[in-house]
Amino acid sequence: MPCLNEARTVGYCVRRAREALDRLGLEGEVVVADNGSHDQSVVIAAELGARVVHACERGYGAALKAGIESTCARYVVMGDADGSYDFAEIGPFVERLRDGHDVVVGNRFRGEIADGAMPWANRFIGNPLLSWLGRRLFRTQVADFHCGLRAFSREAYARMGLRSSGMEFASEMVARSSLLGLRVTEVPVRLHKDGRLGRSHLRPVRDGLRHVGLMLRLGFARFF
Repeated sequence: MPCLNEARTVGYCVRRAREALDRLGLEGEVVVADNGSHDQSVVIAAELGARVVHACERGYGAALKAGIESTCARYVVMGDADGSYDFAEIGPFVERLRDGHDVVVGNRFRGEIADGAMPWANRFIGNPLLSWLGRRLFRTQVADFHCGLRAFSREAYARMGLRSSGMEFASEMVARSSLLGLRVTEVPVRLHKDGRLGRSHLRPVRDGLRHVGLMLRLGFARFF
């Protein structure tokens, strides 16, 4: 879980993840990759049994890479620490990995989006448009390029060689998986309204342009 000042919600997320591991009979750990929090996020996560990793480089992708690369687990599930996803619902992700898929991406549009969980412009313009562009460039059937809840094998992650430090990390994962011919599938998920008091870490225009730039670069690289 990438984390930046999520004291209100990180405890709930850690508890739900640990409950899921116990219920599914999985041997695993909960890793919180802190990205410079100045609230009690780190203390809360550690007290509830999570292993806290400190990501020195700022950014969503940078935090995820720090957390992923700190573990030797066979499978990795990543998701936000703001309460927008329920980690108790990771069962279908693990099943798809055990069935032989390399990457499993959540699909919020085929699942459920709670009232207020996603801004109107993101839901009806930004996400559909960027996902459409990604499908055309990379010949993939993934319909939700930017869902924050997803899973993958360590072997697949090592092959991807992901480099992005920002929000475009999500698009890069799907794009490189497709370019490498990895087995990618989706499962429906529920998106809940996050528990933040302040504004979202997402900056729609800036982050949207970074997604577009990355996809165009990788897309053009396909042809050369």
